Amino acid sequence: MLICIPQVLGKPEVIAFREVMAKADWEDGGGTAGPQSMLVKNNAQLPQASAAAHKLGEGVLQALSRSPVFISAALPKRIFPPLFNRYGVGQGFGLHVDNAIRATPNSEIRIRTDLSVTLFLSEPEDYDGGELVIEDRVGQQEVKLGAGDLVLYPSTSLHLVREVTRGERVASFFWLQSLIRDNAARALLFDLDRTIQSLTQRLGGGDPACVKLTATYHNLIRTWAEI
Repeated sequence: MLICIPQVLGKPEVIAFREVMAKADWEDGGGTAGPQSMLVKNNAQLPQASAAAHKLGEGVLQALSRSPVFISAALPKRIFPPLFNRYGVGQGFGLHVDNAIRATPNSEIRIRTDLSVTLFLSEPEDYDGGELVIEDRVGQQEVKLGAGDLVLYPSTSLHLVREVTRGERVASFFWLQSLIRDNAARALLFDLDRTIQSLTQRLGGGDPACVKLTATYHNLIRTWAEI
């Protein structure tokens, strides 16, 4: 299930993020790549331990907490601290799959990467190339969203970032462990939750059908959730 969520960050927030990033020091992006990914990764990243990365990461997490669509789609249990990358002309990231387990910096916490997230911080007209290409059972899907928009997709997917041929592509990227491990079950819950929200707006939260569907939703979470 690939889900695009618009305006997780507002345009003023994106501008503020870019101002911080413009003043920050960057390093080679290979530091967070696995042995296979290092062979095909060519970009720059903010150092994970830097003050800029910490400040911007907190801003991303706050924005996610305000997004009901993100919460509904991801049902997050743990979120890896957001990272930030930059692709200039001639840079890209070849076909790869994300590591199954990520160690949270400076802690003993390990995260199973159920979902991968890219939060775009450059407008699509500001660069050529740089599309996120995700492979799934129906073929390849290309994603190139507006600044402040987010894409959420299964970490089991092979994916790549096409080489940038003009301008600069800047984004935040990270992974999360969901309360619902199974992608199919999580997709069903997302569809059910969105249907409940739509019916509630039309019929009111006290409508018996809405109440029964809400009970079904929570009982399914109770059945499938890993706490």
